[in-house]
Amino acid sequence: MKVSVIGCGYLGAVHAASMAEMGHEVVGVDVDERKVAALREAKAPFYEPGFEELLARTLATGRLRFSTDIADASGSVLHFVCVGTPQKRGEYAADMHFVEAAVESLLQVLTPGDLVVGKSTVPVGTAAQLADMVAEKVPGALLVWNPEFLREGFAVQDTLHPDRLVYGLPEGPDGEVAERMLDEVYAPIVARGTPKVTTDYATAEMVKTAANSFLATKISFINAMAELCEATGADVKLLADAIGYDDRIGRKFLNAGLGFGGGCLPKDIRAFMARAGELGADQALTFLREVDNINMRRRIRMVELAREVCDGSLLGKRVAVLGAAFKPDSDDIRDSPALNVAAQLQLQGAVVRVTDPAAVDNSRRQWPQLDYADTAEEAAERADAVLVLTEWTQYRELDPVAFGKVVAQKRVLDGRNALDREAWTAAGWTYRALGRRSG
Repeated sequence: MKVSVIGCGYLGAVHAASMAEMGHEVVGVDVDERKVAALREAKAPFYEPGFEELLARTLATGRLRFSTDIADASGSVLHFVCVGTPQKRGEYAADMHFVEAAVESLLQVLTPGDLVVGKSTVPVGTAAQLADMVAEKVPGALLVWNPEFLREGFAVQDTLHPDRLVYGLPEGPDGEVAERMLDEVYAPIVARGTPKVTTDYATAEMVKTAANSFLATKISFINAMAELCEATGADVKLLADAIGYDDRIGRKFLNAGLGFGGGCLPKDIRAFMARAGELGADQALTFLREVDNINMRRRIRMVELAREVCDGSLLGKRVAVLGAAFKPDSDDIRDSPALNVAAQLQLQGAVVRVTDPAAVDNSRRQWPQLDYADTAEEAAERADAVLVLTEWTQYRELDPVAFGKVVAQKRVLDGRNALDREAWTAAGWTYRALGRRSG
């Protein structure tokens, strides 16, 4: 099939290359000339394992190309809308400017029988409004909502081998036509028996925000337990292990620590609350405000813990921060807890050096006031304390004996409960972590 992908950021670029990998003829369209130029050269404008190889392979087939001109989407029968919905400045609500602009630009090239496929995370009610706009301007063109469920670090796998497909369809015969077209574009995925949920617009729009809200709640729950563990002397890691054996609960997302960040969970739960308020159902989601508050308190507590470890004052103390991305296997620093903590430490007088395997360049651009190092050893040279704030494999696998020869004081704060506490304490380190006894 001939396919266009509008918006070639993280979601759109991966989706475009994946559609080409499935055998479709794909054009990716974006207004950012530098991004398009990089993609044309098979250079990924972000860090994502496996993506650059996929990009090079699909470009070489001739089935994938990129453009800054919406006219190049003409002739495609499916048009995926993959633009961002950031949080509005000074508000909880999502900024819909990019989604609306993308659909308006598509109206120039849409023809009857085309299918607009929304993948962006949007407030409930958006799809119905956009469907009316499309139907009014291009009778015979249809709109569906097909939310994405990508995990950064696993985006290629999650696109080519998703755990489910969700189709938000119009009612009646139009819905049947749209479903057939989606089944065709996702034919290899459908053929594997991947679970598929066909539903109305509103339910499809809510699936992503509901899923993210549940995950955020689970993370904040275990972090609330970590607060209690610190007050009682209990151990949150053992607590999580014990309750995680209950298959109704499960162990995933029960790793207490610095909390969540990134471009999805924080802004999605806030937008969900804002939309519920607009619909007069704000009381249904008041718990998410506390989920958000617990998450933000983790950052404050990490700074307090660093101060405690540094004998009650951060002034003039050398602190190494290992990790800048909000999660491993990513260079995404949006709402990064690690960088937020690093900046707070610096404001309180610490001499902070930050390192990350992938996110240093992005961090330098967004947080130029911080000092950066290329390696963990360079960041930790003569450090009074080491904070592990992103659980990269490289940091999990550090040799505490060898690493101890670099620092001035063997004091480590495990912000992600990612290290082997026994190995580090055996090597002479003072070990502290959120929700766990000191070692």
